[in-house]
Amino acid sequence: MTTELPPLEVRRLGRTEYRACHAEQLRLVEARAAGEVGDILLLTEHEPVVTVGRGASVEAASGVGVDVVEVERGGEATYHGPGQLVAYPILLLEEGRRDLHRYLRDLEEVVIGVLDEFGIQGRREAGLTGVWIGEQKVCSIGVAVRRWVTYHGLALNLHTELEPFHRFQPCGLDPRVMTRAADHGDVPPTTVLAEVLLVKHLCRVFGRDPAVAS
Repeated sequence: MTTELPPLEVRRLGRTEYRACHAEQLRLVEARAAGEVGDILLLTEHEPVVTVGRGASVEAASGVGVDVVEVERGGEATYHGPGQLVAYPILLLEEGRRDLHRYLRDLEEVVIGVLDEFGIQGRREAGLTGVWIGEQKVCSIGVAVRRWVTYHGLALNLHTELEPFHRFQPCGLDPRVMTRAADHGDVPPTTVLAEVLLVKHLCRVFGRDPAVAS
């Protein structure tokens, strides 16, 4: 007997300040764990910010010239800014999917599907998390889970300015490894189409139907 999964509510937030969006994630995680809301996908672009996960200290991003925020996700330091599509799935993982390695691979599969729609071949890099185009990294992924509710998520560089990555070591890597989808294919100048495609592929990978909020 299979259990019907709840629909996925999609919230398109536009451009947001990171700290406010992070606080909203924490609120929704508690609400989802308590059964007060269903599964939710937050889509946004952030104002320029560097976030530092559990794999690094805040000193890893010292002197970057933008706000630096320490957070509870996995991974190291990364940059968020305009032209980058950020997705935060707030999902209660069902019994058969309570494996964080699988969850990370599933998020990579979502991004690979989005890139394929633009005629871009994304791939995984053995031993690392994220999505790559050739020898360059186009998407950073870092997650956290509380009571099997996921938060944080992925950041896909579409038209993102790459210069801020050169002020530190993103994900502990040489900053020259970072790239953006627009340098490899015909990507529209806004995030709108990429948002639609990301919803499509996240629903495909996780077996959900979208219930877009009005």
